[in-house]
Amino acid sequence: MDNNQNDLPHLGLLAEYETPEALMAAAEKVRDGGYKRWDTHTPFPVHGIDEAMGIKNTILPWIVLGAGAAGTVTALVLQYWTNAVAYPFLISGKPLFSWVPAFPVTFELTVLFAGVTTLFAMLGLNRLPRLHNPLFNVKRFARATQDRFFLAIDSQDPLFNDSSAKALLAGTGASAVEEVPDDNSATTPPMWMLQAFVAFAFLTFIPIGIIVGSWKSTSDKPAWHFVWDMDFQESYRTGEQVPLFENGMAMRAPVEGTIATGELFASSSYFRGVLDDETLDKAQADRSASEYVEFAPIAATRPTLERGQERFAIYCAPCHGDSGYGDGIVAERATSLIATGGANGWVPPTNVTTPVIASQPDGQLFDSITNGIRNMPGYGKQISVDDRWAIVLYLRALQRGANATIDDVPQSERGGL
Repeated sequence: MDNNQNDLPHLGLLAEYETPEALMAAAEKVRDGGYKRWDTHTPFPVHGIDEAMGIKNTILPWIVLGAGAAGTVTALVLQYWTNAVAYPFLISGKPLFSWVPAFPVTFELTVLFAGVTTLFAMLGLNRLPRLHNPLFNVKRFARATQDRFFLAIDSQDPLFNDSSAKALLAGTGASAVEEVPDDNSATTPPMWMLQAFVAFAFLTFIPIGIIVGSWKSTSDKPAWHFVWDMDFQESYRTGEQVPLFENGMAMRAPVEGTIATGELFASSSYFRGVLDDETLDKAQADRSASEYVEFAPIAATRPTLERGQERFAIYCAPCHGDSGYGDGIVAERATSLIATGGANGWVPPTNVTTPVIASQPDGQLFDSITNGIRNMPGYGKQISVDDRWAIVLYLRALQRGANATIDDVPQSERGGL
């Protein structure tokens, strides 16, 4: 077989088919013939054509994997160097470098390296962009985007022989087999394109040079302000007149219902459970008077008691028990540990139905829930003010139920006891 490529008068052969099934059968025959440099062209995707052509997986996934790994390593090294080496900054004893906060940047650089590499590696492996293909000089090839299917064998294939290749394609049922003429088109980009690329490459060094030159230099000239209104925003003093608002005042009136910082507890009886300043001054005249409010400042309605029962079951019952006797599941667990020598220093929860607790004013119970007492933590940040008062009212219901007498039962229902 004569494989001297210099004696070939054309660049290859082009076969035309009318159906995708015919193209698939032809592709299988060319594949089985051992040809390597050939391709198919269809107006729409033909499922199974890759298997028919014997196309194998490319090296592209491995290139992308390597680029992603390089992005991961680059991100981790960069963050470690900036945070732990070049610019160490201690914050409350936290480590200078930790992979958890470094993960977002690492993820982004991994995706960036992999994505950019995918694009350029795909172009390189496919030898793109290609400004011209000799197949475009074949008139019938224009129908490759309409209603015809084509198979082209490159004359640079090691097995290519003009007569045998034509016989093979003719035997595949091709409606036409045509030579691809050599139009002597340049395989390299035009000179003007190369010159433009070189000029652009040199121009990219200009901003880099400016940055490097300004890195450690000093100047008595002001910095460039590209966004003037962001660098020099207008500001006004309190009470100054400005034309921006209708009333001409720079300061805006607070939204109705807002409370200034530090003034939230203006009503001490509601927010803290203690007497207001004026009432407290009068109470101090009598040393026996307590500073706590005697009764809750909200009404003991059925919805309020049900809300208090719900909050009590969530926050209080685990230690104090559902009935308030101090026999919750936490207390039971501590008791079992004490029996085996564990839970040293355990202080049992208080029975909130005892007369000692029942004699406390509502404000004191509210304060204990808010700020905690002894080993009990405060729940002021977890339970709202209304819910804390609802729990106090529910505690009163538990205390009354635990210490009830026959006189507390309505006359009509005493017979059923």
